[in-house]
Amino acid sequence: MRNYNAISFTHIINDWLAKTHQPRILHIFDHACNLINEHQQILSIVTPQIGEGPFNLVVENDNFIFDSLNLTSSISISLEQLSLGDLTIHTTKAKLWNPCPDWGLLHREKETIITPLLQLPVTNYSPKILNIPASLFQNLSSALAIADISSAGTYASKLAGLGIGLTPTGDDFLMGAIYAAWIIHPRAMAQKLAKEVTDTATPLTTSLSAAWLRSAGNGETGILWHDFFSTLLQAESAKIQAAMKKILAVGETSGTDALAGFIGTFISYKEHEVNYVIPKQLH
Repeated sequence: MRNYNAISFTHIINDWLAKTHQPRILHIFDHACNLINEHQQILSIVTPQIGEGPFNLVVENDNFIFDSLNLTSSISISLEQLSLGDLTIHTTKAKLWNPCPDWGLLHREKETIITPLLQLPVTNYSPKILNIPASLFQNLSSALAIADISSAGTYASKLAGLGIGLTPTGDDFLMGAIYAAWIIHPRAMAQKLAKEVTDTATPLTTSLSAAWLRSAGNGETGILWHDFFSTLLQAESAKIQAAMKKILAVGETSGTDALAGFIGTFISYKEHEVNYVIPKQLH
């Protein structure tokens, strides 16, 4: 039996461990192992190379930690430990990590955030999917930018599950766009927009992608986005580029597609602000 300590986790992990009775292994990678329970909820066991996330249980570093596991490995659960095959992870020493950025602060400083974003070469951060009209992505961004809840749901239904992979391009774009909406709009409006998009999209995509979208709908992000938001507040170009580079490295195109949604929604917001009158209550 191999024993490891968890380094950090979120409140979602406690809930998952308490409510799960029929877990199974969904995916195994070099630095992550995704579990799913009978409620279609995901728990990701990850190494520090991936780091904190809304439903991540971060464990001590070991490049070969998941090598002995397969999709049929046995799983047993308690509130203090999780066992998979010959691997036991102890959670008692893990620190609790909050996956929600300070959206209130980010909203108050949105003008500070917009300035460096508009200076980025946005063509470098467009969704990597062929044969899909750019207008589909643009219309979703526009709907979120002007808080058109009905249209946001309509376009989310067309983007959800679009593309290939465990987190398809359309979903990654939606996730980044939702993050932008949390910053652009006051909390109450952002919640309504995020709920409409995620309630529409999650039934139409993969289990893992749905988990990320649900987290975005709850205002939760991974550590790389926390770091990116911090650099935007500092408005220092070199730090912003360094933080973006880490996001761009996520997946084959997932980071790029999420950034496209984020940046594109801010661009749309600024265009509407210049060309139209956005109701003051949205500011």
